[in-house]
This record gives sequence, C-alpha cells and structure tokens, in this order.
Amino acid sequence: MRVLVTNDDGIDSPGLAALAEMVGEAGHTPVVAAPVRDQSGVAAALGPLDDPSRVSIERVSMDGLDAHAVHAPTALIVMLAMQGGFGEAPDLVVSGINNGPNTGRSTLHSATVAAVLVAGYHGRSGLAVSQVDGAPQLWSTAATMARPLLDWLCHAPVATLLNLNVPNSDPGDVLGLRQAGLASVGGVETVVLGRDETGIDIDLVPTSRELPPGLDSTLLREGWATVSAIAPPTSLDIELPTEQWWSDR
Repeated sequence: MRVLVTNDDGIDSPGLAALAEMVGEAGHTPVVAAPVRDQSGVAAALGPLDDPSRVSIERVSMDGLDAHAVHAPTALIVMLAMQGGFGEAPDLVVSGINNGPNTGRSTLHSATVAAVLVAGYHGRSGLAVSQVDGAPQLWSTAATMARPLLDWLCHAPVATLLNLNVPNSDPGDVLGLRQAGLASVGGVETVVLGRDETGIDIDLVPTSRELPPGLDSTLLREGWATVSAIAPPTSLDIELPTEQWWSDR
C-alpha cells in the first residue's frame, strides 16, 4: 500500500523519520510529505500560503527516502496528496510521531490529528501517533506500538481513523494499550501568564486540573498507551427552529 507519512512538527522531526521507517518495515511504500517548518496547533488550516496559486516543494533525502518538504500546513498536504500532488493518491495516511500528547481537547487543535480527519473525508483510513515529550525522546517506543495498528487498519472498514498516544518510556515500562474516550481536558493547556496594553503572555503547561478517570488524558498520565477511534465533524440530527428564525429576522 502507498502510505502518506506526514506530521505537523516539520520535515526535520526525528519522529517523522521514525514513523516513515516503521511504514517501510511493515512492507508498505512510504510517501513522505511534511511541512517545511513547525505547524503545531494549526488544526485543519489550509493556509496561509506565500502564493495562493502555488505550493512550493523542496525535495529532501530522509534516510535514503525521497521526501517532500512542503511550504503548506499539514491538512493541505493531505489534500494535495489525495489529488495526486505527490504521485498516485495514497491508500492510507499516518501522521506523527508528534512530540507531545494529543488527547482530550488537544485533538481539536492538533494538525497531527487533523491529517487523519482530512484523510477520512477523502475515504481513506488514518493513524495519528503522538508521544509524551521528554528527554531523551524514545521514538522507537511509539513506532513499535503503532505497527500493529497500521497492520490492522489495512483491513479495517474504509475511513477508520485512530488516534494513538504513547508514554515516553521503554516499551517494557508501558503498562499496556487501552482503548479510551477523549477527556474533556488534554494533558497540557494554555495559560495566561500576564497581559498589558500591547499583548498577552501565554505558556503551554501540563494540566493542573483533576483529570476524569478512564479517559485518554488520565490513562496516558498513568503510564498506559491509549488509542481512540475518531471521526471528522458531522452534523447532528436535531430539529432546529429555522422557520422561527426566518420569521424573526
């Protein structure tokens, strides 16, 4: 299978290289295309672009692989891939390995996760892989845990989307793999440190609030790897008072 390997940390991320290596070792053809610079937190944004009518691409070598450094956000890279921008459209998308978790509300803002959501809209399955950040970063742990999920996705129903989060631990120290729902809070959150007339000082810090039990953010903090089945945004089947709104305009 042709597997698009992308991320939001940028083409130079060691996590991207580790994921591409795993895809190749699994017997697939990795098509590596990632942003030329860090695009963390841009979710499914398609811009801004330097030139709205052209996306610049630089060919780079990644451990012997011919990779594409793209001057565009992650979601647009996936869209371009589906339209033949990097050769034949991929059969599946894997995204990561992100340096930092994407659990709970973080999935709303993550371009790592957005990559597989865009894949779902195009009728492809996808796997987003993230790992708790630390020093040193043990990329091989996340890559190893992602391998059986990739194998399973090759035979899963069309547009099955998975979000995998892995502790930054030796494989033997990971408690196991748990399916988990998304928590109402992520493992990290943005806080306001101060403000003045010219701006607001912010920082990204570990969540200090009590996390709900049994969900992804909590289980990951306890030392479990978690996987969640996710879906692109959909409309809700509820009755809206459109006639009243129209008459009240």
